Amino acid sequence: MAKRLPKRGWISMARNTTLNSVRTINEINLTPMMDLTFILLITFIITFPLIEQGVPVNLPTGEGDSIGTEESLMITVDKEGGLHLDQEQLERSELALRVKLAGQANPDLTILVRADEDIRYGKVVDVIQILRAANISKMALVNQSGKTVSGEEAR
Repeated sequence: MAKRLPKRGWISMARNTTLNSVRTINEINLTPMMDLTFILLITFIITFPLIEQGVPVNLPTGEGDSIGTEESLMITVDKEGGLHLDQEQLERSELALRVKLAGQANPDLTILVRADEDIRYGKVVDVIQILRAANISKMALVNQSGKTVSGEEAR
């Protein structure tokens, strides 16, 4: 004779739902995508001026040729006389070494020099001497309008 299971503790395996309730979603909710796009737009609007400016200096005004789009490095002399290579503050010896290595890696490299309007002229001359010692043949001084003041070839 087959054993019977007791009524207590009996586990039912019956399904309570029907299979017809599963349906495909035919539309995409665009609200989260629009929110993300708006946040990215606001982020770029806020950060773009900060990225473009770099180290804050008060540049002198003047007329000049437009800056070329070829590969270049930017040296900035801030109001306190600090030297920056593409927004990274360096000592004079470090700057000389990095510029020399960059000049050896790319002989057609252009160095753009930005200096605060109130800085001593001797600091700018010191930067130009660093460039000459590194055999950099192309350099330019940047003024307020974003154009270069000097020619392309350093003499």
